[in-house]
Amino acid sequence: MKRLLTLFTALLLAACGDNTPPKPDVAQGETPATAANAAKTLEVYKSPTCGCCGAWVEHMEANGYTVNVHEQQNLQSIKEKAGILPGTGSCHTAFVDGYAIEGHVSASDVDRLLKERPEGKGLTVPGMPVGSPGMEMGDHKDAYDVLLFDENGTQVFSHHSGN
Repeated sequence: MKRLLTLFTALLLAACGDNTPPKPDVAQGETPATAANAAKTLEVYKSPTCGCCGAWVEHMEANGYTVNVHEQQNLQSIKEKAGILPGTGSCHTAFVDGYAIEGHVSASDVDRLLKERPEGKGLTVPGMPVGSPGMEMGDHKDAYDVLLFDENGTQVFSHHSGN
């Protein structure tokens, strides 16, 4: 409960003008396993009517993430706080362990991000590529890149081949 209150306070403060994505605090006395579970908690901001966002949430949960969903109509302020660059946005924004995750990023890419901890604000999959998590349409898959971004631009973090 104390950790949840701390996380809620961090989110509230972030909404008041700090551009740093919320990062859960590790309380004194927590075990490494508890701290690792906190690192796998996603705060997801999405439209209440977006089905593909819900499918992405299910993908993340199936891959061991705890997901807290926040539904709202206008996500622009969330995307601005996350530092999403023009042209790199998608339909939902999430925060995990100090990073922003924009769009249909796979759980394996988020796992790698959290393991390697590269410099940057987070990962984005611009648009909504067919075959990305939450955008499955039969066997069809578009090729797409997952981009690591910061205020200066983007670089390719991983590439997913199409068919």
